[in-house]
Amino acid sequence: MDPKIQKHLLTIARSVIAGKLDLDENEPKMPTGKGANVLREKRGVFVTLEMGGRLRGCIGHIEGVLPLILGVRENAESAAFKDPRFDPLSADEFDEVGIEISVLSVPQKLEFDGPENLKSKLRPGIDGVVLTSGFAKATYLPQVWNEFPEDELKEKFLSSLCMKAGLDPDEWEKGEVKVETYQAEIFRDRGLF
Repeated sequence: MDPKIQKHLLTIARSVIAGKLDLDENEPKMPTGKGANVLREKRGVFVTLEMGGRLRGCIGHIEGVLPLILGVRENAESAAFKDPRFDPLSADEFDEVGIEISVLSVPQKLEFDGPENLKSKLRPGIDGVVLTSGFAKATYLPQVWNEFPEDELKEKFLSSLCMKAGLDPDEWEKGEVKVETYQAEIFRDRGLF
């Protein structure tokens, strides 16, 4: 994605949050020219907020349900004010928060035969993973791999993903789980984590 488009999306995310906080931030005009058509494409997108090296909110869509520019708007507002894990962002925090946007590829079903085969097919730091079992579903973005220690990396990643979905941590080893992978183009307005 063109760096100007990336910058535009980050500016949109920041201006949406500022607007909800009644802060004076001007929303940029829609860019034209090379690469601008991507803003109208329906793409999966997550907006992650960070403050002081820690997660401060993260909301998104795995599938492309909205044009990219609208997905960034909606998810920026939701990450700042509607992530149930955090209190709504305050005006005092605004200048300290970093914004990261992850634009996702379309998830692809990962065929595997047993837990060892599943582990062998996952690419840490490259693949985002969607794990589904019945009505339970959860995802981790590709950058979440960095939160797990090197020893037993894939086991801990998958166990944590199961727990995020409300499943037993070893469900990926014993149960009927469906796994999809995707990749993400990640860009940020400040250093995160």
